[in-house]
Amino acid sequence: MLTERGEVLAVEPDAVWVETLRQSTCGSCAAQKGCGHGLLNRLGSGRRHYIRVLPGSVQPGDCRVGDSVEIALPESVILQGSLVVYLIPLLAMLAGAAMAAGQWPASDLAALGGAAAGFALGLAGVRLHAARHADDPALQPTLISRCSAAPVRVEALELG
Repeated sequence: MLTERGEVLAVEPDAVWVETLRQSTCGSCAAQKGCGHGLLNRLGSGRRHYIRVLPGSVQPGDCRVGDSVEIALPESVILQGSLVVYLIPLLAMLAGAAMAAGQWPASDLAALGGAAAGFALGLAGVRLHAARHADDPALQPTLISRCSAAPVRVEALELG
């Protein structure tokens, strides 16, 4: 189970929105310099990420804006997602190149075009898979603990 801490930004009846500062995964990874995700983090506007988190052992009604919470995602979800994102476009690209080369023998340009078309279809397949499973609770992060409560703000009222 991969866990991350974050701060509650908004509370919905069935979920909470959490802002995370990605520290645990990128900071300890051996592939920091060669990783595309790490590169995008360095090029982006910072290391803040907003995630919609479903209830787990803590219910959204128990949280308030500003609470520090811990969220979790099973490793199997990361593994399955990686396989889908990397293998579908790769296999589609190889199939496209093989089919195009079989149609027009001795034409490298046809194989290149088939590979490009197969890769594009593979990316479309990944998008379709992502859209189809966007609301699947088994693939969403869950709220596992409330680490600290937000300080209660008391404002003085002016009488008079």
